[in-house]
Amino acid sequence: MSATIRLKTPLSDSDVEKLKAGDKVLLTGVIYTGRDAAHKRLFDLLKEGKPLPVDLKGQVIYYVGPAPAKPGQAIGSAGPTTSGRMDAFSPKLMEIGLKGMIGKGMRKKEVIEAMKKYKAVYFAATGGAGALLAKAIKKAEVVAYEDLGPEAVSRLEVEDFPVIVVNDTEGNDLYQQGMQQYAR
Repeated sequence: MSATIRLKTPLSDSDVEKLKAGDKVLLTGVIYTGRDAAHKRLFDLLKEGKPLPVDLKGQVIYYVGPAPAKPGQAIGSAGPTTSGRMDAFSPKLMEIGLKGMIGKGMRKKEVIEAMKKYKAVYFAATGGAGALLAKAIKKAEVVAYEDLGPEAVSRLEVEDFPVIVVNDTEGNDLYQQGMQQYAR
């Protein structure tokens, strides 16, 4: 059983290079939210050579559309969404310095290759545990695309946000390893 690794964002190449598929990680610092519509807008800005509304160098994006916060809470339930919908946009974001992505589900081969090339990792957060995950989010503020509602880009301050490394910088894949381990 591997020990839990604590990391503070933003992440460096050396931070992500030491992570291996299957590692349990607690993230503290700032992470950003973004789903399909926000990714498309970021991608289009990059294609047009325009600046992004947030600097993603060294950052982590959490694929989440959180529920509204109840009184006294920073955020409502904040469970991961399926990552595959961001696959078309992810390599370009890694090229400009994105170091981590948090979601659920498998990533395409092109995304895994980009993680190797640009030194980035893909983390899984536990699906169905959005209320529990929200407890690690201490502050949330919309920083771009407010018109997208819950899918706007938000800046989250997190403390010990629990994730597992699915894809590391060497191309290892926890899901593939799991399937091989239990294949007959």
